[in-house]
Amino acid sequence: MQLHVETHGHGPVRVGLVHGILGSALVWRDLVSHADPDRYTFLVPDLRGHGESDRAASYTLAAFADDLAETLPQGLDAVVGHSLGGRVLFDAVDRLRPARAVYLDPGFHLRAPGRSVLGRAFWVLPGLQPLLVKAYDRTDPRWGPANVARAEESHRHWDRTMLRDVLREVATTPVAPTAPFVPSTLVLTDDGRHVVPEAEVPVYERLGWDVERVAGVHHDLAMEDAARTMRLLDDVLGGAHA
Repeated sequence: MQLHVETHGHGPVRVGLVHGILGSALVWRDLVSHADPDRYTFLVPDLRGHGESDRAASYTLAAFADDLAETLPQGLDAVVGHSLGGRVLFDAVDRLRPARAVYLDPGFHLRAPGRSVLGRAFWVLPGLQPLLVKAYDRTDPRWGPANVARAEESHRHWDRTMLRDVLREVATTPVAPTAPFVPSTLVLTDDGRHVVPEAEVPVYERLGWDVERVAGVHHDLAMEDAARTMRLLDDVLGGAHA
């Protein structure tokens, strides 16, 4: 599926930004407003079932990754994935081949029932889908009024039917630490332990990943502190087209 893509800036450093579940290109607007438009060009897709991209009959991780590989050009200076977008990027990075991949609290692991008999039973509980939607379909005043409004607009254009199946697949197929396909940076907030087990972080480092800790902010870091997140990306991408 070809995804809807926004473009911001006109600079030589070309960066893809991939949002998480419930999001859309809107959730990156604050971050790109803190970037130098003469340095950066941002390509910002809406994943399937989000924003202005089409709804679908299937919302598997493989389908999300196929869409991303079909939509973004190969060889960007960087692709940045947040939460679910980080997991999707991980599954598509071998086809996208950016100069660098940046994973912001990526959905590599989910503390939720897994493959056991009881775990499998959890995911088919009657009424589970609306309960999950209620738990996830929320905003945080720490994001500020403008970003709360952007998040609410994104939520209005999100296909709620996907949530249970997406969360179940992330929970039952966690990412195992492996050597990065391209130079890669793992960025972890105070909530990072919920998506990347703390015991695995030094394993990623030994395998050649760069790991950045961002203390004092939470999972939706680009919404909570866009300026700080953009400074971090500037540092990570400091050598691009220097």
